[in-house]
Amino acid sequence: MVKETDEVDRIVEAWVAQRPDLDFSPLGVLSRVDRLSRHLDRARRDAFRRSDLEPWEWDVLSALRRAGEPFQLSPKQLLLQTLVSSGTMTNRIDRLVDRRLVRREADPGDGRSILVILTGDGKTRVDAAITRLVDAEAVLLGTLSRADRERLAGLLRKLSLGFDA
Repeated sequence: MVKETDEVDRIVEAWVAQRPDLDFSPLGVLSRVDRLSRHLDRARRDAFRRSDLEPWEWDVLSALRRAGEPFQLSPKQLLLQTLVSSGTMTNRIDRLVDRRLVRREADPGDGRSILVILTGDGKTRVDAAITRLVDAEAVLLGTLSRADRERLAGLLRKLSLGFDA
């Protein structure tokens, strides 16, 4: 049986020939992750574009959508989920309000605070985008069985836990 090879195999082989003193196993893993990340980025941008959303808009709108009814969060909660500065978040909320994808309302529980609320149009767009996104991601993973996907997800989770701590 002939082992299938990819571009990363060829790159690693060339390096091993030139520098046999080094362990290139990290390159074999992370170069593939990097290449897959580029494919995923293209698929995500296309899914968002087809829903007339920018990736940063998706970040905010999807956080609101995942919050569940009534699809509202404070700016501070949005900051924690999107990992941007407060100035950036204020600008993003302003732009989303201008596009009528979210609205601001006073927080009834705290008169000094506001809530950011997903509008009907925002919900429609984010729902369309997530449908397109999961379809595109399923295509990217099409060569893997469900068991392979679960095994890979587990390995990637194990790896990412070290970075998210």
